[in-house]
Amino acid sequence: MNKMVSVPFMLMGILFVVCLIVSNLLEAKIIQLGPITATAGLLVFPVSYIINDCISEVWGYKKARLIIWSGFAMNFIVVGVAQLAVILPSAPFWEGGDSFNFVFGMTPRIVVASLCAFLVGSFLNAYVMSKMKVSSGGRNFSLRAIVSTLVGESADSLIFFPIAFGGIIPEDKLLVMIGTQAVLKSVYEIIVLPVTIRVVRYVKKIDGSDAYDAGVSFNPFKISDL
Repeated sequence: MNKMVSVPFMLMGILFVVCLIVSNLLEAKIIQLGPITATAGLLVFPVSYIINDCISEVWGYKKARLIIWSGFAMNFIVVGVAQLAVILPSAPFWEGGDSFNFVFGMTPRIVVASLCAFLVGSFLNAYVMSKMKVSSGGRNFSLRAIVSTLVGESADSLIFFPIAFGGIIPEDKLLVMIGTQAVLKSVYEIIVLPVTIRVVRYVKKIDGSDAYDAGVSFNPFKISDL
């Protein structure tokens, strides 16, 4: 199998990683939109699942696995460098230390919650997308995209919120946030689905790729198998 990557794949991979890093930074803020309480990461994180769907659909699970682990590694690096920046002493004349530390000084539980939820949710999303494509013979992309996102986003929320905010946010509000995040992220997918469909069709046309993962290992740790 050709292990080279195309320009569309590279660009989608870059956008995927950027969305993950930005969403992690935005998770520090809890926003209130009318009756809805959510983290600010909701603004951009669902885009990573849309890109995951596109990569799984066009290039298959192996390439999705590569991008997921790449995103994990880049997130890990950003978190590590950010913690180093927080630890280093501020210049005496600089007054933004507290604000900087609040945004970038993520607690270990937030980091663990974010990275674990990302891995489980992303791999479930790619797995469901891939298996449904094979079983449906490549039909019903819209249904596959919605179902895979709902599964992945639900798993992400179920893992992230209890680890990150358990004991800090009341249990009833925590359950509401878990349900709200999963639903809103899936609704996000449905709203932009017409755009996703067009992007997938265009990329398939210019890239000439339309992978089917029959016989592919879905072991998330088999990263050497591209």
